[in-house]
Amino acid sequence: MELATIITFIIYLVGMLAIGIAAYRLTSNLSDYVLGGRRLGGSVAALSAGASDMSSWLLLGLPGAMYIGGMGEIWIAVGLAIGAYLNWQFVAARLRKYTKVANDSITLPDFLENRFHDKSKILRIISALVILVFFAFYTSSGLVGGALLFEASFGMTYTQALWIGAIVIISYTFLGGFLAVSWTDFFQGILMFLALIIVPLVAISEMGGWGETVNAVGAIDPAYLDAFQGATFIGVVSLLAWGLGYFGQPHIVTRFMAVKSVNEIPKARAVGMTWMVLALFGAIFTGFVGIAYFSANGPGGQALPDGSHETLFIMFTQVLFNPWVAGFLLAAILSAIMSTIDSQLLVSSSALAEDVYKGFIRKEASQKELVWVGRIGVVVIALVAIALAYNPESSVLDLVGYAWAGFGAAFGPVLILALFWKRMTRNGALAGMIVGGLTVIIWAELESWFGLSPEQFPILGLYEIIPGFILAWIAAMVFSFVGDEPTNKMKEEFEQSKTSIL
Repeated sequence: MELATIITFIIYLVGMLAIGIAAYRLTSNLSDYVLGGRRLGGSVAALSAGASDMSSWLLLGLPGAMYIGGMGEIWIAVGLAIGAYLNWQFVAARLRKYTKVANDSITLPDFLENRFHDKSKILRIISALVILVFFAFYTSSGLVGGALLFEASFGMTYTQALWIGAIVIISYTFLGGFLAVSWTDFFQGILMFLALIIVPLVAISEMGGWGETVNAVGAIDPAYLDAFQGATFIGVVSLLAWGLGYFGQPHIVTRFMAVKSVNEIPKARAVGMTWMVLALFGAIFTGFVGIAYFSANGPGGQALPDGSHETLFIMFTQVLFNPWVAGFLLAAILSAIMSTIDSQLLVSSSALAEDVYKGFIRKEASQKELVWVGRIGVVVIALVAIALAYNPESSVLDLVGYAWAGFGAAFGPVLILALFWKRMTRNGALAGMIVGGLTVIIWAELESWFGLSPEQFPILGLYEIIPGFILAWIAAMVFSFVGDEPTNKMKEEFEQSKTSIL
C-alpha cells in the first residue's frame, strides 16, 4: 500500500471525527441526538437518506453480484429505484406531519405508541425488539464490508480490520448523534457518488470504450448481456421485491421525520432520486465492465479468485488509479459502510434510550441522562454486531438481504396503514409487526429447520420479504377489526395529519 493512499485515507477519517466533535457541541437533548432537532434541510436529508440506505452493498455487494451474474442482476436496482421513489412520494411528507401531530414522536416505536394511544407499552416493546434484532444483522454486514476493505487494501488480518473500522464509526456516532450522522452522511454521499461515476468511466475507457466493453463481455458469455437469460419469474420478482423494503427501514424513514419542513420534501425527493439512480448505474457498470476487465484476455489478466467477487471495486482502485486517487476511492467505500452503520447504531441506541430505558426503567430520566444512555447503547449494539461479523465467510449482500426483509415486512405494511387507514388499531399494528418479522425468519430457515428446499417447492425461492409483507398486511387489517375501534381522539389526529402544514 502506497504511503500517499494511507495519508489520504487518514485525512478522511480525521475529517469524519472532526464533524462528530462539532456536532457534539450542538447536541443537548434527546431530540437533538435522535432527530437533530428536526432541522435538516432537504438536500442534506436526501443525501443522508441515500447514503445511509445504500451501505457497503452498493460498492461491494452489487458490483460483485453483477460480476458473477451479468445483466440478470439488474432487476434489484430497478426494484430499489421504484421503491425509493414511492417512499419519498407518499410516505415522507405524511410521516413528517403525523409524527409531529402524534405528540412530537421522535422514534418509530414512539410514533406507533402515540399513533394508537397504546397505554400498555406493548407496541413500543415489540417494535424496539424488531429494531434491535434486525439491526444487529444489518450492522454486522457493514462491519464485514469494512473488514473486507481494510483486509484487501492494507494487508491486515480480517479480525484487525474489523476492529479498526468499528472503532472509527462508534467514535463519531457516540459523540455527535444524529447531526454527526447526517452531516457525515451528506459528505459521504457525495464521495460515494463521485467514486461510482469515476471508476466505471475509467475502466470502460481502459477497455477501449463502451462498444468494446460489451463485445468483450459477450465474447466471454453472451448470457451476461441478457437481463432475462436464465431468469425465472420467481427470481425476477424476488429481485424487484427489494423495493418493498423501503417502507419499513427505520434508519431511512427517520430522515423524513427530521426534515425541517414538508416544503423541503419535493427538493429532497428530486436530489435523493437523482443521486440514487446515477449511483446504481455506476455500481452496475462497475460490475459489468469488471467481467471483461478481470478475465484471461482482459487488462486484469485473470478472473478474480473464487469468493472474492465483492472486492471488485477495491481491485479497480488499485489497478486503475495513482495512490492519491486510490486513497480517495477507498475512502468512498468506507463512506458507504460508515454512513449506514452510524444510522443503524443511532436508531438502535434511540430504541434503547427512548423506548426501553425511559419507557420502562426511568420514566423521569433527564434529557442529558437519555443522551448518555443512547451513547452507551451505541457501544453495546456495536459489540453485538462485531460478534456476528466475526465469521470472515459472511457475505455482505446476504446479511443485508436478511435484515432488509425483516424491517420491510415487520414495519412496512404497518407504517403505510398507520399513515393512510383511519380504521387501523393497536391490535392490527401489533399483529402486522409480529407476523411480518416471524414470517421472514421462518421463511429464511425453512430448509435448515424443516428440510424444505426451493428445488422441491420452487415458490420457496421467493425472497422472504414477499410472503412477510403480504401476510403482515393481511394480519394488520384483520386484527384491526378485533377489539375496540379507534377512539375519537385517534380519528381527529388522523384527520389533522392530512391537513397539517409543518
